[in-house]
Amino acid sequence: MRAVVVEEFGGPEVLKVRDRPDPVPGPGQLLVDIEFAGVNFMDTGSRVGYGLPQGLPFVPGVEGAGRVAAVGAGVTDFAVGDRVAWVYAYGSYAERVVIPADQVVPVPGNVPSDIAAATMMQGLTAHHFVTEIAPLGKGQVALVHSAAGGVGRMVTQLLKLRGTHVIGLVSREEKVPVARAAGADDVLVSTGGAFVERVKELTGGEGVHAVFDGGGASTFEFSIEVLRRAGTLVYYGPLIGDIPQVRLTDLPKSIKVSYAVFADHVHTPELLREHARDLFDKIGEGKLTIEVTRRYSLDEAERAHVDIESRRTSGKLLLDPRN
Repeated sequence: MRAVVVEEFGGPEVLKVRDRPDPVPGPGQLLVDIEFAGVNFMDTGSRVGYGLPQGLPFVPGVEGAGRVAAVGAGVTDFAVGDRVAWVYAYGSYAERVVIPADQVVPVPGNVPSDIAAATMMQGLTAHHFVTEIAPLGKGQVALVHSAAGGVGRMVTQLLKLRGTHVIGLVSREEKVPVARAAGADDVLVSTGGAFVERVKELTGGEGVHAVFDGGGASTFEFSIEVLRRAGTLVYYGPLIGDIPQVRLTDLPKSIKVSYAVFADHVHTPELLREHARDLFDKIGEGKLTIEVTRRYSLDEAERAHVDIESRRTSGKLLLDPRN
């Protein structure tokens, strides 16, 4: 099979397509023909050696969707031909991958494979944020950073389904329509901390009930500043810039700060499928829109990483190993 392989750490140019032996599923595993693999900021981190569970060489990519090609001994929940999706399974930048059966979810017939692949990482993250970390509802206000980005768009849509007023933050004027299309009630164009006074004006000086901040250390303190008393900062930007250092005695207004590790979102197979099922239901009912903005071949993986690191893209980027 063909796969994108990282043989040395570095920039996008280290992503090389190689021929590798087809993997074979062991007990409790599935062999899946990959139809689409998600491109995530996490992949750019693993490319330079951040957070890798293994050494060199390795096949990057942790998210995708496809069809079961073979099942290992003891697997009863899935059969050859079933459509499945997954997240946090390394080796997804390839034509085939072996995955433990308890780490995949079934894909319903009314959800296309590209949309399923585009939903898993960002969708499960956003779903965890709005249902467990900061479950806001009617009469409450949220500030969503990068509201035109993948996670930001999903957080905005899911908050609006719960009746929350959303203030979206974007870095460029051309991203305003994207955030509005996701449902943001107010959209601010801002970099750094320029949004603080405007958010306070929009909330009558009270501040917001929650901030969803994937902007990294550069916005951390400003996000805290716009929280109201006992508000929640949902922080998820460790790969962008420095990680902020926090002294508990410096936290104001009894606020709560959460750093959401993905493994905590879906720490059991049952929870993985519960979250995914709800997302797929909302997609099938037309309540949640997933935007795939570009598809690349495996040979274009370098270009995909250049594009995502430019931060000029919106929506989801996918690799299509079949092209």
